Amino acid sequence: MKETPHIIVVAGPTASGKTRLGIELAQKYNGEIVSADSMQIYRGMDIGTAKATPEEQRAVPHHMIDIIEPDEAYSAARYVEDAAACCDEILSRGKVPVVVGGTGLYIDSLISGRDFASDNDGDRSLRQELEQQYDVLGGSAMLELLRSFDPERAARLHPSDRRRIVRAIEIYRLTGITATAHDAATRALPKRYRADYLVLHCADRAVLYQRINDRVDQMVRDGLFDEVESLLRRGINEACTSMQAIGYKEVVQALAGTVSREDAIEQIKLGSRRYAKRQMTWFGRNPDAISLEIGAVPPLLCFD
Repeated sequence: MKETPHIIVVAGPTASGKTRLGIELAQKYNGEIVSADSMQIYRGMDIGTAKATPEEQRAVPHHMIDIIEPDEAYSAARYVEDAAACCDEILSRGKVPVVVGGTGLYIDSLISGRDFASDNDGDRSLRQELEQQYDVLGGSAMLELLRSFDPERAARLHPSDRRRIVRAIEIYRLTGITATAHDAATRALPKRYRADYLVLHCADRAVLYQRINDRVDQMVRDGLFDEVESLLRRGINEACTSMQAIGYKEVVQALAGTVSREDAIEQIKLGSRRYAKRQMTWFGRNPDAISLEIGAVPPLLCFD
């Protein structure tokens, strides 16, 4: 039986020091960084996404950074495909992939080798049909439709969750398999990678929140407002998914005069703290993760 490839994962909330630790581990174990951040994939969005600096990227090869334009669509399914190709190529050269980031869905889906249901161009007409049906009939009616063949998935969704309701119905219409059954079958598959999964945490949440506030202040000093203004001048629509990220949507509002610069900065800090809390909840559910206090020396990892 083929041995499951071994990788390192460095996860945790925003501003916890993932980049520094990832580089340290990559240097120690002959590795290369594979980013697992849903925003660092966008070119020209550097300051607000806290990308590794050019110096850091020269110290250790980085992958999955600056791979698409801010107005392009991207998905978790595409991330798994692209990041897995990076990991496999790194492994083929006898090196260790060090997956670093805070997007838990990306990380966990990559490790598991999750087989996302088809999401290609050929399904767009069906999705558009279901979206129009949702808009006409309403969320409650569409949720009842979903409940008729997938009551478990329906019980987990709110009528206003248009995207997930439509997607669950689409999966069933395309495959004849419910989204619940598809996810269960995926979880039963052997994992794509064997991971040393390190999760950074901070016992004193106030310390983490201060780190977040300090980081936002530094982003502003580094030119966050100029970065967003440059994106808008390039014609990047403020309605794009990338521009709805924390740190970008608030600056867009400030540049439009909707809110003051000071209020925008405070909203970025608040949104970042809330996001960090959600990240800690996500990563805290992983029983296989090695919890590591911010600034602590990482444990010795064994590669056999």
